[in-house]
Amino acid sequence: MKLFQQLLIAPAAIGFLAPLSVNASEINLDAISNYSDDTLEIDGKSFEQKSSKDILLSGGEGLVESSDITGGFSETTTASFGVDFLVGAVDGASSEATTFDYQMGIGLETSFTGEDSLSATIDIGNASSAAGGADGLNFDSTSDKLQLDGLTYTFPVGGATVMVGDNTDISAVYTGACAYNAFTDYMGNCGTGNSVGVGGSGSTAAMSYAFDSGFSLAGGVSSDPTTILTEEGTDIFGLEAAYTADSYGLAVAYSDNESSTFWGVNGMYAFDFATISAGLESEDPGSSTKTGFFVGLSFPEVGAGTLDIGMGTSANYASSDTEYYTYEASYSYPINDGMTITPGVFIKEGTTDATGVAVKTSFSF
Repeated sequence: MKLFQQLLIAPAAIGFLAPLSVNASEINLDAISNYSDDTLEIDGKSFEQKSSKDILLSGGEGLVESSDITGGFSETTTASFGVDFLVGAVDGASSEATTFDYQMGIGLETSFTGEDSLSATIDIGNASSAAGGADGLNFDSTSDKLQLDGLTYTFPVGGATVMVGDNTDISAVYTGACAYNAFTDYMGNCGTGNSVGVGGSGSTAAMSYAFDSGFSLAGGVSSDPTTILTEEGTDIFGLEAAYTADSYGLAVAYSDNESSTFWGVNGMYAFDFATISAGLESEDPGSSTKTGFFVGLSFPEVGAGTLDIGMGTSANYASSDTEYYTYEASYSYPINDGMTITPGVFIKEGTTDATGVAVKTSFSF
């Protein structure tokens, strides 16, 4: 079935999906409308059990004041949850069927001193379609199984912030300067995903320092946990310098993954009517230099929602390569503080051009 035939059944599909998120007999519209954007904090009484046995966190004795914990979370522990549903189709993909994907993220965070943070991120999802896959919105694909996405411990050292952990990105401590609200995955770092958005290869150690003037410095290293900083393994190094102000920002970053080095710069400037974001990245794989770019506009007050329009290269290309581009537009409409609907369209050029239309419904609680 072709894309635009599928669009005729989209309203029915969305109507079918709505009951999946809540039980209609239990909807409390007043409660939903009062949800807050703030992280949901769960105290020691939220999951209280009848057991009177106290739980002590190993190594945390004396760091956190004693409390009446009776079989539940400590008073310094918070949890946050996010769920995304996606209905979409891509004309020009290997399958043009209308599909449904979902992903869910669970964030757990606790503190032992009031200044440190032990964080765990757990993901689950079933993305396997063209719209939800790597060439689209890049939803989590864990085969409907819970998967640890990152485990980090962050603590202060002098005026700096140090982060150590497993399966986490070096750029988690970066400031960045991209204000664009991306619809497809590649646009997420303003086209600088290998430099300003550098990832990690396993065990990661990184540090950042923010000056009072708005200037910040950050850097780190990530290695395979079985071959840390050895010739047998692959190490990733990254550095970033950024400056942010009320209406503008600029970030410059360098990274090296042993097979290629990258330089990237992204920035933003907020006008009265819109915010422009842009990015440029240079890649040196040891032969010819490759480059890529991105530019996007965010309009914060279009009706009750936000409109984002962007375009950029689909990858970094050498001067002798055929360049392909990605174009996208999306509109985010907040139903309330905990629910947002985002319809969008994207075009990805290639040997065969692909045009995708999708509707993402996001819940945060």
